[in-house]
Amino acid sequence: MQEWTMQLEPEEIKAIITRLKRANGHLVSVIRMLEDGAECEDALLQLAAVSKAVSRGGYALVSSGLQKCLEEGGPDSVDAKKMEKLFLALA
Repeated sequence: MQEWTMQLEPEEIKAIITRLKRANGHLVSVIRMLEDGAECEDALLQLAAVSKAVSRGGYALVSSGLQKCLEEGGPDSVDAKKMEKLFLALA
């Protein structure tokens, strides 16, 4: 079985990087809200959106890596236990 790798080309991860940068900007806004005394409920709702955006970025990264692995090595190249560990790391 070939070792599964998450080494992706820059063009393959451009959308993921953009998503994470957007989430980072949103997180900065949430921190500013808290520093400025915003209502906790409002800040928490925004923080939940940041968390979801980061999670989606993680899942997109794993998905892109899996797709590349399948394209290059076929189904037998996927280490199911490693995939499970990666997905659970995002849970």
